[in-house]
Amino acid sequence: MTLQLYTWATPNGRKVSIMMEELALNYDVHPINILKDEQFTPAYQKLNINGKIPVLVDPNGPSGRPLTLAESGAILVYLGEKYQSPLWPTDAGQRAMVLQWLMFQMGGIGPMFGQLHHFRRYASEELYALERYAKEVRRLYGVLNRRLTETQFMAGDTYTIADIATYPWIARFELHGLTWDEAPQVKRWFDAVGARAAVVRGMAVPAA
Repeated sequence: MTLQLYTWATPNGRKVSIMMEELALNYDVHPINILKDEQFTPAYQKLNINGKIPVLVDPNGPSGRPLTLAESGAILVYLGEKYQSPLWPTDAGQRAMVLQWLMFQMGGIGPMFGQLHHFRRYASEELYALERYAKEVRRLYGVLNRRLTETQFMAGDTYTIADIATYPWIARFELHGLTWDEAPQVKRWFDAVGARAAVVRGMAVPAA
């Protein structure tokens, strides 16, 4: 039975498709066009009452029972555990560090970058909001750049789900109002992650 991924071409959706490509999993893709509000249809809300993408349906979940799972971070952790991937380490200390930087993405980069994207694209006249979110995005780039001065990847010297979760957000760099000269270590990391074949494939899901 094949995994089912309900997704769209957003950073949160691409986190999961990258993970699935890294794990070389077979899965069916169901595009949910959020520009047409397909995430709010009754059929989709049976999968995720919160009306967000992505959603993973695993027909062979824990104890052999089907599992429907929302929230991109939770899906990454679930897949890492299920397939015993080094992307989600077994060592408790390493796993805690991965979780810390995954939460940095979920609690900081995701919501702050997302707000900046919205105001840059759809409400550029809202100068206060643009300044507020641009300032916070710049700060987060600074945190990430300092971290990557110390380590090769976000959680240490090994590529993990923390990197997978963050890469699709940094891929929208042109919306962030910085130059790469301001975050050279982020650029070094971004190029290394982006060169992975699985990342290239995952970033193309769903197909245009």
